[in-house]
Amino acid sequence: MGTSVFYFVATFSVIFSLMVIFSKNPVHSVLYLILTFFTFTVHYILLNAQFLAVVNFIVYMGAIMVLFLFVLMLLNLNKDNEPLKSN
Repeated sequence: MGTSVFYFVATFSVIFSLMVIFSKNPVHSVLYLILTFFTFTVHYILLNAQFLAVVNFIVYMGAIMVLFLFVLMLLNLNKDNEPLKSN
């Protein structure tokens, strides 16, 4: 039971990591990164490292990812605001 859950979570970890790399939208990329960190938290729980799981959940998912999302919202990465190219 434990190894099957580990491989199941590891598969989702790889999928979410690839989605971070290949996502065109930066907000979606950050959201996939949050899911990747969540799978790391599940791995820590499966390895009986509850303290590392809690620290990973609070620090990375709680603080760092909120900071990333805040910066992305401030950047305003719309294509509507780009200057027109002249020939």
